[in-house]
Amino acid sequence: MTQRVALATVLDRLAIDAVITGYAVAVDDGAWSDYGALFTPDGRADYRGAGGVEGPADEIARWLEETMGLFPVRQHLIVNRRIDLEDLGGYTGDRAEVRADYLNPMCLAHRTADGPEADGAESGPPGVATPDFVTGGRYTFELRRAEPGWLIRTVTVHEKWRRAPGG
Repeated sequence: MTQRVALATVLDRLAIDAVITGYAVAVDDGAWSDYGALFTPDGRADYRGAGGVEGPADEIARWLEETMGLFPVRQHLIVNRRIDLEDLGGYTGDRAEVRADYLNPMCLAHRTADGPEADGAESGPPGVATPDFVTGGRYTFELRRAEPGWLIRTVTVHEKWRRAPGG
């Protein structure tokens, strides 16, 4: 592998890592247009492994917006990322697969006179919510290189465990 190819490979890995981080941030911040922009035009998401739905990324963004409204506080951590780049005889291709574990603590919303609030706010320091729903598992991302850079072609959630209220 030449130095130029090695540098291109490192740059691809960093760009892919930025897409995966962007995915987590978009979901946590409820930035659904940012979420959609991370996908190829034919991109799909499959959340059935966590009790959700599967479909085109734009439809899933609308479903997530509605569903995540139940959890106004969420912090989505994606770790242990394994990036496999397509190998074209020593050169990286335009496809990649990422397998990464996730931990997703969330706080349920409840209604107050002023609107929705996160449950659990009184159980920790003032203004700090304690998660009452936590889930963990593994993502499988398939990415493609496109004109704007690396984009998600598919994401599949494989939930391994969850702790819910009363559980």
